[in-house]
Amino acid sequence: MEINLVSGDITKAEVDALIVNLFEGLKQPGGATHAVDKALNGAISNLITEGELKGELNQVAVIHTFGRISARRVIVVGLGKEEEFTLDRVRQVTATGLRKARDLGAKRVGTILHGAGVAGFDPGIASGALVEGAILGLYKFDRYTKREESKVEELLLIEIDEGKIRRMAEGVERGRILAEAQNLTRELVNEPGNNMTPSILTERAGEVASLYGLRIDVLERQDLERLGAKAFLAVAQGSDEPCKLIVLRYEPPDVEEKVALVGKGITFDTGGISLKRPEKMDEMKGDMAGGAAVIGAMQAIARLKPKLGVFGIVPAAENMPGGHALRPGDVIGSLSGKTIEVISTDAEGRLILADALSYARKLGAGRMIDMATLTTGCIVALGKITAAILGTNQELIDLALEVSHQTGERMWQLPLFDEYFEKIKSDIADMKNSGGREASAITASIFLKQFVQDTPWVHIDIAGKEFADEEKGYLVKGATGFGTRSLVEIVMRMRKGRGTRS
Repeated sequence: MEINLVSGDITKAEVDALIVNLFEGLKQPGGATHAVDKALNGAISNLITEGELKGELNQVAVIHTFGRISARRVIVVGLGKEEEFTLDRVRQVTATGLRKARDLGAKRVGTILHGAGVAGFDPGIASGALVEGAILGLYKFDRYTKREESKVEELLLIEIDEGKIRRMAEGVERGRILAEAQNLTRELVNEPGNNMTPSILTERAGEVASLYGLRIDVLERQDLERLGAKAFLAVAQGSDEPCKLIVLRYEPPDVEEKVALVGKGITFDTGGISLKRPEKMDEMKGDMAGGAAVIGAMQAIARLKPKLGVFGIVPAAENMPGGHALRPGDVIGSLSGKTIEVISTDAEGRLILADALSYARKLGAGRMIDMATLTTGCIVALGKITAAILGTNQELIDLALEVSHQTGERMWQLPLFDEYFEKIKSDIADMKNSGGREASAITASIFLKQFVQDTPWVHIDIAGKEFADEEKGYLVKGATGFGTRSLVEIVMRMRKGRGTRS
């Protein structure tokens, strides 16, 4: 979709559909919506008076203009209550309005910067959020269907104040970069397991590297054996598909500071010998959502060019119950030298992340953030509304939480008290890979903590956030791409020294 920023009179925009807005509770529309209402002889005001349009969040009304303005139709989308308006609602209402326009067959659509002036948002940040909502809300995964559906081909963002245009143009470009990165993540997660093996994920990462000037290193089985990445290899040994450790590198010149983004890349998770129940096992193709988010984030980072080095590390493997598969009761080593008693082969994500985090330290990362669909316990504790965040550095955690308020990708901090390690103590190894169901999101994090040593580290558990069951706001049914924009924003906001001490 082409996105153009224009200055001018909104009533003269020659488009198939024009999207304006209304805050809940208003008796008369304001701003640009007022200008459109006046040109339509009070058509919007009449809908308000009749009670057909209340301005409730994501409520939509369609008005045929019959030539009274240049647009063929006007779509009024509700913004909800003014005091509750956020940047994330800019994304939501933009997506809602554009999907309605698409359903009406509109090819060329005009819109305004929803609620930004009233809410006091910076026009650059607000226009970025609008573009994110537009691109994310119109996303469809249609690779395996021949259905032909209408598409919006051009979006005009119309602003009457020429003084805002430059700042908005910067926001539009940034919003496009972030949304395209999240849609890449969605593409990777939506692919079925037979078409998203570790080898194919590596190929897709290589395409990103080639297009955007990243360096890519791929560690094969023999490389991992030489390193001593025994935990990672143990998970992969039940599958015929070879495992890969993907390392994407963004390394600007004359920059010593490096951060590692580490993402779990289990391209299909059966649970191994500790086999999962068959219900919804098809969704286990999404167990690489953390790794996909890292690849998506690295695409955006390469385009936005922060002033620090970034490693994107994705341990990619299948977890299968083959004849050579890891067994409950096995004791395995790790790249760090620590030994692990395997209680459940379905607690495999922490095993591959343990070696990936150790490798990130080996590369010289001064800060580390990992993202993973790690535990069902995260869903039990927090549902599908918010991710869990834990770590060893409160400043880095606070930065992630601050970012989540802007991106709309909610996170909630859980404790990481040392006492939780009691749950994963082993009689025969340095630790167990599972402490049972009690506090499992926390004990999984305590496990990972054993491999980060003194490096400042944050863990984000996105279990339950990788798929959306229904269309809502800028989320569409299927893969969400959750966490991609947050990873990028965290990196972009990092300053020298921030979050470098545990």
